Amino acid sequence: MKQPTHPVSEGSYLDIQGALGITKHNGGLSATLELLQRCHVTEARQVLYVGSGIGVGPCAIARRSGCRIVALDISEKMLEWSRLRAKEAGLLSRIEFRQGDVLELPLETDRYDAVLVESVLAFVEDKARAIRECVRVTAPGGFVGMNETLWLSRPAELKLAERASALGAYIPTSGAWQRLWDESGLEERTVSIQPTGVGGEVMSRIEWVGFRWMLRAIGRLIRLLREHPESRQAIKAQFAAPAGVARLFGYALSSGSKPARAVGGA
Repeated sequence: MKQPTHPVSEGSYLDIQGALGITKHNGGLSATLELLQRCHVTEARQVLYVGSGIGVGPCAIARRSGCRIVALDISEKMLEWSRLRAKEAGLLSRIEFRQGDVLELPLETDRYDAVLVESVLAFVEDKARAIRECVRVTAPGGFVGMNETLWLSRPAELKLAERASALGAYIPTSGAWQRLWDESGLEERTVSIQPTGVGGEVMSRIEWVGFRWMLRAIGRLIRLLREHPESRQAIKAQFAAPAGVARLFGYALSSGSKPARAVGGA
């Protein structure tokens, strides 16, 4: 049965991704796997993945760990894509899907052995609050890992910063992100900053999404443009990038552990 398509003439960047069933994380699958290692996910019993997108991250965890996974996203449409991917991968019974906002996680305090967040805080203005929420739901001694976009150098042209804001993105500089992480209250903090390479990112996107899933997303894009030509300008405006902008972007792989409670409350 063919899935219905809907116009996105006024859709945001995230709305368009939801319509197409596509997401992107800087660094692709290799960045996710590094976060899993840093956060000792193979030893975890319960893991929270914030920003499930189309389900690649939660499924990657389920394949490599025996833990129970909660996949959370603010978009019900993205949760539908996540469920579909988990079902196709035979992992549906391993993952619980929840709708919620990273600024006010609908989850109990001190619960998860690892909390992972990828390409979410770029679209959140109050990043300090989002980090606090992730730390709150992490169990004492557990780990928080994030993969987030940043400016390697502030764009000289104001239009580039304005364009990022128009996409709903609030991208920090590397220095601003380091300060946020230093103020997180986490211990054993690490931050490694990586550049975003254009060619490498194309390949990592395909690896992340999967070749078959990418072909299906392209089919949805073609059908969307054919059935709703008014969407063409919105899609072009959202995804077109000025020449040379990629060299200004990078991403930070960040991890840290929540302090364990002292024995006897001391």
